[in-house]
Amino acid sequence: MEVGLAQSPTSEVKVGVVLDLKTTFSKICLTSINMSLSDFYEDHPNYRTRLALHVRDSVEDVVQASAAALDLIKNEQVSAIIGPRSSMQAEFMIRMANKSQVPIITFSATSPLLTSIKSPYFVRATLDDSCQVEAIAAVVNSFGWRSVVAIYVDNELGKGIMHSLSDALQDVEVQRSVISTEASDDQILKELYKLKTRQTRVFVIHMASGFGFRVMQKARTIGMMEEGYVWLLSNGMTNMMRHNGRSLETMQGLLGVKNHVPKSKELEDFRLRWKRQFLKENPSMKDDAELNVFALWAYDSITALAIAVEKTNTKNLGYDNFSASSNNMTDLGTLGVSLYGPSLLEALSDVEFKGLAGEFKLLNRQLESSSFEIINVVGNEERIIGTWTTKDGLMNANSKKTTSFSKERLRPVIWPGSSYVVPKGWEVPTDGKKIKVGVPVKKGFLNFVEVTTNPISNLTTAKGYAIDIFEAALKKLSYSVIPQYYPYDSSDDDYNEMVYRVFDGTWDAFVGDITITANRSLYVDFTLPYTESGVSMLVPLRDNENKNTWVFLKPWSLDLWITTGCFFVLIGFVVWLLEHRVNSDFRGPPHHQIGTSFWFSFSTMVFAHREKVVSNLARFVVIVWCFVVLVLTQSYTANLTSFLTVQRLEPRASSVKDLIRNGESVGYQHGAFVKDILKGLGFLESQLKSFGSAEECDELLSNGTSKGGIAAAFDEVAYLKAILSKYCSKYAIVEPSFKTAGFGFAFPKNSPMTGDVSRAILNLTQGEEMGRIENTWFNRLSLASECPDPKTALSSNRLSLSSFWGLFLIAGIASFLAFLIFVGHFLYENRHTLCDNCEGTLWRKLTSLFRIFDEKDIKSHTFKTSTVHNVSSPITQCTPSPSTVQIRPWPRSMSLNREFELRRASFFMSEEHLTTQPKHNVHGESDIESGPGR
Repeated sequence: MEVGLAQSPTSEVKVGVVLDLKTTFSKICLTSINMSLSDFYEDHPNYRTRLALHVRDSVEDVVQASAAALDLIKNEQVSAIIGPRSSMQAEFMIRMANKSQVPIITFSATSPLLTSIKSPYFVRATLDDSCQVEAIAAVVNSFGWRSVVAIYVDNELGKGIMHSLSDALQDVEVQRSVISTEASDDQILKELYKLKTRQTRVFVIHMASGFGFRVMQKARTIGMMEEGYVWLLSNGMTNMMRHNGRSLETMQGLLGVKNHVPKSKELEDFRLRWKRQFLKENPSMKDDAELNVFALWAYDSITALAIAVEKTNTKNLGYDNFSASSNNMTDLGTLGVSLYGPSLLEALSDVEFKGLAGEFKLLNRQLESSSFEIINVVGNEERIIGTWTTKDGLMNANSKKTTSFSKERLRPVIWPGSSYVVPKGWEVPTDGKKIKVGVPVKKGFLNFVEVTTNPISNLTTAKGYAIDIFEAALKKLSYSVIPQYYPYDSSDDDYNEMVYRVFDGTWDAFVGDITITANRSLYVDFTLPYTESGVSMLVPLRDNENKNTWVFLKPWSLDLWITTGCFFVLIGFVVWLLEHRVNSDFRGPPHHQIGTSFWFSFSTMVFAHREKVVSNLARFVVIVWCFVVLVLTQSYTANLTSFLTVQRLEPRASSVKDLIRNGESVGYQHGAFVKDILKGLGFLESQLKSFGSAEECDELLSNGTSKGGIAAAFDEVAYLKAILSKYCSKYAIVEPSFKTAGFGFAFPKNSPMTGDVSRAILNLTQGEEMGRIENTWFNRLSLASECPDPKTALSSNRLSLSSFWGLFLIAGIASFLAFLIFVGHFLYENRHTLCDNCEGTLWRKLTSLFRIFDEKDIKSHTFKTSTVHNVSSPITQCTPSPSTVQIRPWPRSMSLNREFELRRASFFMSEEHLTTQPKHNVHGESDIESGPGR
């Protein structure tokens, strides 16, 4: 089939069209294509180019569509191809066109997966399905629905949108339901029955219009189009709502996202002309056809292609045909390459005009996203209730301001079942078991249980910490349970009476802040406790102004004190070792040397050491140690200041005996069993006062016994922590603690739900959900950060060795390196003592080394300076005689040193005219002293 308007001397450009010609959809679009071609050249008779259409039938088959494209490229050598109809047919055609460089222009293949092929010759003159997901998400969020079920088909059309939809609905749970395109009616019903048993009642359906409306008809037959359900249709279905004369009466209450087509005089005129032309071409289809947006996109696609062809040079319309090789004799192997394709594609990308469907502008070879309409099917009418644009988001169709249909809208949304009530989006499954649950009506501590009753509908709702734990546990059960709450208001808060109502069968369960006791367990079974167990005492706090006598020891831990002391001793020893031979300050009797070493080391703590350090190695050690001492002293000062100045609180009362002995009044919660415990401890009836809320407890504790209040409050730990969540800076929980079982849920004896709910509570306590619930009702995170435990000991703030081990490591390494260098240097200088070949044991050699170490190092510059000073004295003018030189005998083991000293003395006499006298000092040392001649 060929259609063309070729007039000489115009140039004819062949364009292929691949459609399912036997379908109503393709007939509608083909009429638009032919009319577009006629209208364009009627308006532009002087154009030098004319499009010649070569139409092929894809027979609703993927293979046939590819064969048709192959025929158009190989035999007709078309310059472009319009089509195909579906995304499934398009994939192979796009790959083929990419190889032959023939642009494929589609107006109905909308799957986002086609973009992943990344072919530069694929042009989408329609909107990608992913463009609508933001509009769908805006509708879902505007009504506050937290969970949706996406129903789609298992092909490119259905799968392509799922990833984008999940990303758009980040804060909404997206469940998936996949239905095969080949599914029978029974298979469709089976999937729908499965969805009906779920809690979610919001369904987003995305599939081909024919199959989609077939699924919805089955949903209607099983009661899924009634009140409480929500059906949200994608634009693929809403754009084809009236296709084939389909009635809207069976789709009441549906919502949908539909492409917005701006109204214009040209569009209305075209609609009338199209209707006449379509009936002329298809006289048997009188009322089955309706112009849709895809037909408008087909019209605009031909217009855009005709404009692009006119802008290009048509001299290279041919193909570059490659000869087939011996290994590639198939039709695809011999496929030619269009020489005209690249220039046509470039021209087509720059085309912009106002078409029948709106602005035609390609962005990355795809039609630029436009706005969407939000429709509501009422009767046989599609009512527009809002619009969505990429710039402004969701807007009310009337005011253009609000993004919430539930507050202000042009017309009320009529939901399935002709309901005006906005569905909450979820329901308990139809096969769920309903149970009667009793809840206490409390006057205080409402963060545990708060019950409200609607005076009009008499519907009871309950909320609070206990309710959230109970409902979270029910959700973890393998079967569905529907709780129906029944309030019970007792004047004396007698929970025993409420427990008895479970025992006599009035209720199926009792949920609230009920304590597990032995007496109550005789009548009902309790689940595992969901709170901390025990009864404790809450007392006011006061500032502890009396500081501990030994508080100055608190800033450091014991290991840090011991390590610091050991290092003071170590540094003193290392400095003495390095200075002993060269520094007179570190010489003298043993007790003097020990005292000097300790004095020098410990005096560095306040930087008061007066001894000079002359050895470079010792100076290196002292510098490192002074830095360590500086850090230690500054840290100690800062921490001690904190201990002495920061306010530290302590409880006003610490024992029950003190309260009883002093006649103090104590409080308990009204109706609680704690009163019996207090009487058993020895409190008189006159000392007991009840409170009903955290506020009352705070008032009584603030007043104290002297003003008619109380000195302490006794209650279960859960209640006391609820009080602390409000007044954490004023009170503290102290010992004693009396054991109780905590709070639990009550079920009838031998109820199978007791074990199941207990296991569910155990799972909750081991997960993160329990923490979130506690923080919701008791602000646990704020309590932990703003109100530290007043019972925290001072030791928790102490500085430990772990804070400074790096500093000690540095000091230790510095000392060890200095020690190694000194020992190495000393042994090298006295190597003759160790290596002497004369007879002598190793012990005798070591003893000689120790004696040498104990001597002054005369070669040291410190002693040389002293000698030079004495030589320059004015009283040394006499010429000494050799007789004035007195040599003190040396031990036999020091023969070498004695010869050296004698030579050194003779040198001084000849050169400096000094009298050298060996003397014995008071310490038994052998010294050579230089002095003036007398």
